[in-house]
Amino acid sequence: MDRTRRLRMNAALRDMVRENHVRIDELIYPVFVIEGENICLPVDSMPGICQYSLDCLPREMDRVVRAGIRSVLLFGIPSHKDETGSGAWDDDGIVQKALRFLKSDPRYAHLLLIADVCLCEYTSHGHCGLVQDGVILNDETLPLLAKTAVSYARAGADLVAPSDMMDLRIQAIRQALDAEGFLYTPIMAYSAKFSSSFYGPFREAAHSAPGFGDRKTYQMDPANGREALREVEEDIREGADLIIAKPAMAYMDIIRDISVHCNIPIVAYNVSGEYAMVKAAAAAGFIDEKKIVLEILTGLKRAGAKMIITYHALDAAAWLSSLS
Repeated sequence: MDRTRRLRMNAALRDMVRENHVRIDELIYPVFVIEGENICLPVDSMPGICQYSLDCLPREMDRVVRAGIRSVLLFGIPSHKDETGSGAWDDDGIVQKALRFLKSDPRYAHLLLIADVCLCEYTSHGHCGLVQDGVILNDETLPLLAKTAVSYARAGADLVAPSDMMDLRIQAIRQALDAEGFLYTPIMAYSAKFSSSFYGPFREAAHSAPGFGDRKTYQMDPANGREALREVEEDIREGADLIIAKPAMAYMDIIRDISVHCNIPIVAYNVSGEYAMVKAAAAAGFIDEKKIVLEILTGLKRAGAKMIITYHALDAAAWLSSLS
């Protein structure tokens, strides 16, 4: 008679038959860099997360190195915004300066640096593309995204991660990178990015809330699943090397569907609102933060994610180290 409990009767056996594991080197930690000096500004809605000026960035990067995290995702907060988001492709922009600093410092040169490619942090209206008469322009935005990706690659980005959700932007970025000699710079595409209510705390952290309307004309409808596969397949055809599904927890079905239908590494983005909810519940004593976080990350791996972008990365790395 089959008794499945036989394989659960002690910890060693449970460990041996465990199907999915979260590894520290699969975690990607988002970092916010801001223009200015002597800034280490906590994000109120995201306990433990701060904005760092370049001179204070080593405080956070030393923690990253000590934790064994091998990859960070950089977001920039400029001192100046305009209608076109020109700070995004400025070779002396905040992300470019952070990339050059990290690549030139022996303490951090081994890290895999991913640069988020979008205009929303840099535009005065807060949208991810150019705007005309209240309409977010698609094709007119593509050259600016391509210029931004090339600028990041030139500054030292190991990967570029377009998060704007404009149609055909992967093709435009791939062509621009190749033309500038960056044939081997991978594109980590936000392919299945939904117009989600889970992004609120990030918009506080990145100063990127839209000044009018919303992003529903370019980010995906949360009700649509099959459309996500269409987005992913199109980005793969255009040259994406990895794809991101965002958010993560409420979209594990999307991650699973992509993993079944597409032979490409999947990155789950465990977003700011998901992080904030866990932190708030833990602070209130309603949950065990360590157990909940590790269960969430394991669930994302079980759904099919190869890597996980998460604000929990530093804590999770410490917890995983203590288990090994």
